[in-house]
Amino acid sequence: MCNRYSPPKLLDIEREWAVGRQNPLRWWDEVLFPRGTGPFIRRARDTSAYERELVVGQWGLIPWFAKEPRLKYPTNNARSEELANKASYKHPWARSQRCIIPAADFDEPNWETGRNVWWRFKRADGAPWGLAGLWNLWADPATGELHESYTMLTINADAHPLMRRMHKPDPKLPADAQDKRSVIPVETGDVDTWLAGTVEQAQRLLQLPPVEVFDARPAPPG
Repeated sequence: MCNRYSPPKLLDIEREWAVGRQNPLRWWDEVLFPRGTGPFIRRARDTSAYERELVVGQWGLIPWFAKEPRLKYPTNNARSEELANKASYKHPWARSQRCIIPAADFDEPNWETGRNVWWRFKRADGAPWGLAGLWNLWADPATGELHESYTMLTINADAHPLMRRMHKPDPKLPADAQDKRSVIPVETGDVDTWLAGTVEQAQRLLQLPPVEVFDARPAPPG
């Protein structure tokens, strides 16, 4: 799972995902942690035609049944294998409330030395990541205030040559049953399908990224 990432600059987001011109200046956290404020891209809500829009919301999806926006349990990552059945995510998934989460890089903990060494993951081609996510719009039952939020999807990475090396291993479990997790990049040519395709089409995009996509190494200190 991912608990820390850095969004790209606004101009880089506009250039990469063609969401420029109509966007007002927006702000978000320079480094994102769970419940922080970050950007995401979705199919525009207020038009019948297909357009993309840039939105800012809480990293940690607020489900319809929540009583308050800041939940007592984490929803910043969602297991892709559970989307159709888990209460927090099944409605956004069924309603095709899918989004792209722009990331310049993301960090994961490596425990191969016996202690936590943060690794930083960038794309080898220098482009920003476009990570698969779900979004939701939640209305506060007490005030009526609307809150945008999103979650980052993950997939089992026990067989992935790079991502299986991340996170602290459970000594009680075999190496092929650790449930190590990876984010799910959506490549440029698949963005429209992810945002506007059917659930079945989107399901086919939930795949582990090839190791060649990554530029991964220990993060610089500080």
